[in-house]
Amino acid sequence: MPHSHHSHSGQFCRHAKDNLEEVVQEAIRQGFQVYGLSEHAPRYRVEDLFPEEADLQPSDLLKIYLEFLSTAKSLKLKYASKIKLLISIETDYITEIDFIKTSKLLKNEIQNIDYIVGSVHHVNGISIDFNKLTFLKSIKYCKKNEQEDLKEEEIIIFLNNYFDQQFNLIYKFKPEIIGHFDLCLLWIPNFNFKKNKLIWEKIKRNLKKVIEYGGLFEANSASLRKGWNTSYPSKDILNLIVSLGGKICLSDDSHGISYVGLNYKKMRDYLVDQGVTEIWYLVSSVEDMQEGDEEIKNDRGKVFARKMVGWDKHPFWNDK
Repeated sequence: MPHSHHSHSGQFCRHAKDNLEEVVQEAIRQGFQVYGLSEHAPRYRVEDLFPEEADLQPSDLLKIYLEFLSTAKSLKLKYASKIKLLISIETDYITEIDFIKTSKLLKNEIQNIDYIVGSVHHVNGISIDFNKLTFLKSIKYCKKNEQEDLKEEEIIIFLNNYFDQQFNLIYKFKPEIIGHFDLCLLWIPNFNFKKNKLIWEKIKRNLKKVIEYGGLFEANSASLRKGWNTSYPSKDILNLIVSLGGKICLSDDSHGISYVGLNYKKMRDYLVDQGVTEIWYLVSSVEDMQEGDEEIKNDRGKVFARKMVGWDKHPFWNDK
């Protein structure tokens, strides 16, 4: 303790900062004991490139990710005496192409990738978190005035698509970590899922599927730097995860040195207030399992889950 399972660096991600080794060094300085290096999976269509990637082709993204794997593997060995680094891929599910190509990548690099952070960043083929305009486009409701209220029925259609897309990702990849479960609320944080029975049932369906195979749900502090007063997931979903017996883990979703451990204390306070008495973290399968450890039932078997009770009393929080 403490842990983070989700991070990026400017060396391999154009919307992040700093190089990967600097991020690792900052995690060590702050006292992290387990830190996941989880760069974005390649995207495979030109239309899925971000503006800052205008000079690249999809094939370049694959080369960049493979360079990330090589660098991360080297850092894992270099800093083994100071921190346990795990290597990951943050998937997306824009079209079926992503599933096919990413599955091939996972098969080819099975020795180098410890786990998957399963995230959805696109709905209707459009990024939902790049900015508010792309979010509006993704629900086919882009107006000149960003502040104009969205129609609830259009939000429902959008959420329906998001959670179906998330379920497909969960079903096909069985990610060890589910990334920012309700990223769909980034620009509409006060939307009440419970008001719509269909959406709420789809949320339950997705949660239960992850719990069935033993996956973890990240509490992700990135939302706090984006204007939320809670980390992901929001209160209703967090409480539902806990009530269903789901496993919570911690992530900072850092995009550079200044984001490592950012708002972790606020996230801790939020989780404690919501009754989260235990957290889980990933352990490499090369280590011996201890009593209480649990397997994650997928076909990779590179990590298992370990529980930590009394996590909120760890000395790490004294410096936050």
